Amino acid sequence: MTPEIRAKYEVVIGLEVHAQMLTKTKAYSNDVNEFGAIPNTNVSPITLGHPGTLPKMNKKTIEYAIRLGIACGCDITENQNFDRKNYFYPDLPKGYQITQDHTPICKNGQIYIKDEKEGEKPIKLTRIHMEEDAGKSMHDVDLYDTLVDLNRAGVPLLEIVSEPDMRTSQEAYDYLMEVRKLVRYLDICDGNMEEGSMRCDANISVMLVGSKEFGTKVEVKNMNSMRNVQKAIEFEIERQIEMVENNETIYMETRSYDALKNITIGMRSKEAANDYRFFPEPDLQPITVLLADIEIIRAEMPELPRDLFIKYTSNYGLSDYDAYNLTDSREIALFYEKVISFTKNYKSAANWVMGDVKSHLNQNGLEISEFPIAAGQLAELIKIVDEGKVSSTVASKKVFPEMLKSNEKSPLQIAEALNLIQDSNEDSILTFIEDVIKQHPDEVERYRNGEKQLIGFLMGQLMRASKGKADPKAANQLMHQTLEKL
Repeated sequence: MTPEIRAKYEVVIGLEVHAQMLTKTKAYSNDVNEFGAIPNTNVSPITLGHPGTLPKMNKKTIEYAIRLGIACGCDITENQNFDRKNYFYPDLPKGYQITQDHTPICKNGQIYIKDEKEGEKPIKLTRIHMEEDAGKSMHDVDLYDTLVDLNRAGVPLLEIVSEPDMRTSQEAYDYLMEVRKLVRYLDICDGNMEEGSMRCDANISVMLVGSKEFGTKVEVKNMNSMRNVQKAIEFEIERQIEMVENNETIYMETRSYDALKNITIGMRSKEAANDYRFFPEPDLQPITVLLADIEIIRAEMPELPRDLFIKYTSNYGLSDYDAYNLTDSREIALFYEKVISFTKNYKSAANWVMGDVKSHLNQNGLEISEFPIAAGQLAELIKIVDEGKVSSTVASKKVFPEMLKSNEKSPLQIAEALNLIQDSNEDSILTFIEDVIKQHPDEVERYRNGEKQLIGFLMGQLMRASKGKADPKAANQLMHQTLEKL
């Protein structure tokens, strides 16, 4: 497709994200909520919908939903009811799904994404509601039959429905990243799309630039990664534009994404779909959420990534790049917070966490919880660099590796034991400078004649003569002063 044709159209995207909650038990029963168990073992008569069984509300799901609602600036619904969404599917044992149709627990709100022009862009939310998951049909295990695992049936879900505010596949990707980041910070979902604990349906339409009426929307399902969501949206955008250009009719339908072929495939027509016949759930009592309940949950909320980003850039003077990297992971952000509780050198702490620390974790396949150096020890290493006792290079190449091996000695004790403490004494540094000048008269003369870049060579010789122990900052200043006096 030519850029000229693509530029004629505006894309409209809305996302529906399903996040499985990290509760110990399912939404309406005591069945274990656990991924990876032997198929059909985390089930009971309640999950299987046996006659005479009654659901019982898992209060933790209400708390988790309120947490997310507060984080997104939503209005929390005071009086709520549950509804039955009726449809037949092999992995839906009850023949209906318990959900919230008319009274979702959260309404309105927004999630902010990065925007190159404005800095950030709010993506408005329509609603967040609680519901239960269905089981899982497995089509690729048996050559002849579809197998059904009901372990997932009844697992508590939060469905996060956005307004159609996204205009590019990149914005959709960024939005998904922010949703995942939020649920992980709140510790309500692990956000693992590959395992299905976070799933996304994309609603996509195209219209001519300047048009006030949205085009016919198409829903795309079965995307198991952030990048696949982006790729599926890109494919669907081009498919729809080509259809409009060829005067073909776009029908409201549900399509599946084939990641191997990078195409979407029609599944069923939305217009021909059966009505879900929502009606009130008679077996669950209504819920009342009081303002006092909300405030208790709000008081226990952690600092959120957007708040941390603002604090790091506005109060600590970090760049947007540094702040985004530090807040990308809740665990990394928490470790950084611990480090800066011991030091006020925020930039140096950020450099260490994003550099040497993350490099060690990546190389060894470790989580930050497994990192052997305590936050206070890392702050001590930053301190001896700030005090000029060791250079940043020596700290990184020699002291830090020793700290990884053992935490019995402090960074200063390690530096002293390895004879790495820098020499800041002016007299001893001047002695080294005099030796360098005597040994390299030609380079000194060229420097005096205007080849100022030779200061690097001369400083290298000085550091070699001092075996790396001369304070680079003091030595550089004294070298300049000495050469200018010649």
